[in-house]
Amino acid sequence: KNVKVIFKKDDLHDTLGEILERNGKNQIRIAETEKYPHVTFFFSGGREIAFKNEKRILIPSPKVATYDLKPQMSALEITREICTELKSGWPDFVCLNFANPDMVGHTGVFKAVITAVETVDNCLKQVVECGIANGYSFIILADHGNADYMINTDGSPNTAHTTNLVPCILIDTHFTSIKNGKLGDIAPTILTMMELEVPEIMTGNILVSQ
Repeated sequence: KNVKVIFKKDDLHDTLGEILERNGKNQIRIAETEKYPHVTFFFSGGREIAFKNEKRILIPSPKVATYDLKPQMSALEITREICTELKSGWPDFVCLNFANPDMVGHTGVFKAVITAVETVDNCLKQVVECGIANGYSFIILADHGNADYMINTDGSPNTAHTTNLVPCILIDTHFTSIKNGKLGDIAPTILTMMELEVPEIMTGNILVSQ
């Protein structure tokens, strides 16, 4: 009682998903249960409702006590599902999340993390090959580290996120160079790659060039 909120909730607009909707683009958001809110609600700036022409695909995460028991998680199922979509040619944009390195990384079980990363490597290879064969470009990145640092200096397992820089990989036939940046640069970069106008509210840098 009598507790007042002094900060108003930000009403985000001109997010990437909204710009895609405004331009009549088809978009897919796909992840397994553990990361589904991240590719939908969070990626859309706190919006629950899907945009027009937005398809949401939820793949159930395996029912295990901890993910070191199933480090492959549902990556193979995600891969099969998105390759089917890419072959159809329907999506203009896909936001896909592989949860393995983060969720298995949190367990601190080193051997399981190796399996998790190898699984994502193999699945990502399949997705990229399928996408290239069907005319798609890629930006591959992470929003934070975890599986990159698994053993602390005292020998104990590290189960927390890391502050290390993460890779950002460009695969495209038109843009051939990408520079270092921040997460806030990704949306305007994607719009540029899609030849769509970047709204003024997006103050991030465009990371790609020819």
